Amino acid sequence: MQSTANNDWERKIVDGESLIPFETYNQSLADEAWAIMKELKVADAIGQPTIGESHLPWLRQFCDAIFGSYDIESGEQIIKEILLLISKKNSKSSTAAGIMLTLLILNTRASAEFLILAPTIEVANNSYQPARDMIKADPELERILKVQDHIRTITDIETGSILKVVAAESDSVSGKKATVVLVDELWLFGSKPNAENMLREATGGLASRPEGFVIYLTTQSDKPPAGVFRTKLEYARKVRDGKINDPYFLPVIYEFPESMIKNKSYLEQKYFKLTNPNMGLSVSETFLIRELAKAQEDGEESLIGFLAKHLNIEIDMHLRNDRWVGADFWSDCATDVTLARILEESDAISVGIDGGGLDDLYGLAVIGRHAHTQRWMFWTHAWAHPIVLKRRKAQAPRFKGFEKDGDLTLVKNIGDDMDDIVATVSEIEDSGLLVQIGIDQHGLASLVEALIDAQIDEDKIIGISQGWKMMSAIKTVERRLADKSAEHDGSMMMKWCVGNARTRPVGNAVMITKQESGPCKIDPLMALFDAAAIMAQNPEGVTTPQVFNLEDV
Repeated sequence: MQSTANNDWERKIVDGESLIPFETYNQSLADEAWAIMKELKVADAIGQPTIGESHLPWLRQFCDAIFGSYDIESGEQIIKEILLLISKKNSKSSTAAGIMLTLLILNTRASAEFLILAPTIEVANNSYQPARDMIKADPELERILKVQDHIRTITDIETGSILKVVAAESDSVSGKKATVVLVDELWLFGSKPNAENMLREATGGLASRPEGFVIYLTTQSDKPPAGVFRTKLEYARKVRDGKINDPYFLPVIYEFPESMIKNKSYLEQKYFKLTNPNMGLSVSETFLIRELAKAQEDGEESLIGFLAKHLNIEIDMHLRNDRWVGADFWSDCATDVTLARILEESDAISVGIDGGGLDDLYGLAVIGRHAHTQRWMFWTHAWAHPIVLKRRKAQAPRFKGFEKDGDLTLVKNIGDDMDDIVATVSEIEDSGLLVQIGIDQHGLASLVEALIDAQIDEDKIIGISQGWKMMSAIKTVERRLADKSAEHDGSMMMKWCVGNARTRPVGNAVMITKQESGPCKIDPLMALFDAAAIMAQNPEGVTTPQVFNLEDV
């Protein structure tokens, strides 16, 4: 099996080279499929050009990888999953329609089913209409393919096979036995709480279809990736970067290298083509230049939308003007910090705790000061009651993702979160390294009682002033991140919380509060500031810290 890793992708995308990292398995099959697909007409384009006329070489390369990955001898499709992340206006809908129509035409299995799964009715229509219009523009296709608009279905009269477009928000996908499934706009599935089960149902038929496979087509999300979109995109990146060896998965990701994101060179006109491989045909460079100028004039939200959709910039902590300054340095300080490592290598540990109601997160932050380097090590965890999944449905897939990462616990019973927090604090206390526990002065009386009942010295529990009075702790964490004298566990949950933090100047101070940050959660970050307020006092450390290997420092 050829590897689908593409370790040199950053150079290739800048130089405009193909992102397909292997030679076509069966070029004759690929040629046969392209001969059909390239003649399909894009009906909504001026002059009704064919797909071959309206696309640059990237699409031929992509289609060769799909159609040419069939092993005739075994009757099996070699590439089982494909993810294409591409900017808006690069003919994604006509690409989806062309691929699926070509598969229907080439298919020899009787009564086979080809499925396009869309997140909404609107997206379903956007996927179905180009396929329907391609048939209407070709008398030969009209003769062999029956179109039924009311059920968004195209039937091959000879084989009885169908191409069906299903909207996830209204049509059932249970019981499907599709040979090939194309999931359109995967990013929108990221906000659907039941999306994982839905995709499992839709692709379940592939188990008995050796020639079957799944294609995910998507643009970038205009919010931080969540749910199945985040999971699939992260997996695709790891395969592309060689961190996961999966020769059955093909990632084709049109996005900017990290270095170009950090220096914002994606704003330079000459680089627009990196995520717009169809530039000059379906994508107008002049259009992108004007849209960027308008977005910059209209304000932050408009600019973020443009960057996500037209340049595939992942929305994270770096893009907002009112972001917390520490967000600019957060990712660079991610290492392998764990609670166990903090307990082993620290000479002093502070704890911060912050929480709200049942529909909030309960955040715990632990800061360990390294016994020899004096670097600060951050570890965080959060708890939530399942009621948050009902009250904040848009965030439910995100929270479930954090739970899967091991950074958030969805408790079954009220009080379980407090029990876990007390147990963690007790473990730190037993190590002899606990300095103090900083908590929000309001609303955590029951937690204080539970800590005292667990034999935690009441003098070690202190209230931390919030609002503008927290400026010193905020600035301390900022400086530690900027000069890399701090490191953290690199969790996606904390990256999200840090990205949610909004600042507001109050006189000479800078304030970060839950109110400033709106409905998005920052409780674990606030807990971190509580812990930082204690560690910033430079407490006396234990003279004989836990034993560890100095060579690892």
